Amino acid sequence: MAEALAKRLGNGRVEAWSAGSSALGRIVPETFDVLEEKGISLESHSSKGLRDVPVNDMDVVVGMGCEVVCPVPAGFKGRVIEWNIPDPYGRGLDTFRAVRDLIERQVRSLLSDLLRSQEDPGEKDETNPRQRE
Repeated sequence: MAEALAKRLGNGRVEAWSAGSSALGRIVPETFDVLEEKGISLESHSSKGLRDVPVNDMDVVVGMGCEVVCPVPAGFKGRVIEWNIPDPYGRGLDTFRAVRDLIERQVRSLLSDLLRSQEDPGEKDETNPRQRE
């Protein structure tokens, strides 16, 4: 959900990948359904593991929570954020909708932060390791 929402809401201004530390290997039908309600198709998306995405090249890695540690490669220079999003798997469409809406709010906030810092690169962000002295 996060990748699809970030791509849609980012309007081509960001790159986004979604991957799991233990990928299920398929996208569950409820995810297709709740994103389709927002006009977002997952037809070109697939279930991926961390080895399938360029983690070392990312500026930000977001851990979704679910009591799963998000391992980043040694020497990772980006920022790691934890969102603590509940796992909706097996809990019905209403839970998937609530999780989708929570992820959408988090994605909007992160995009706003990232795009603001791109527009004003001179402003220091003490939470961004790349901008610390």
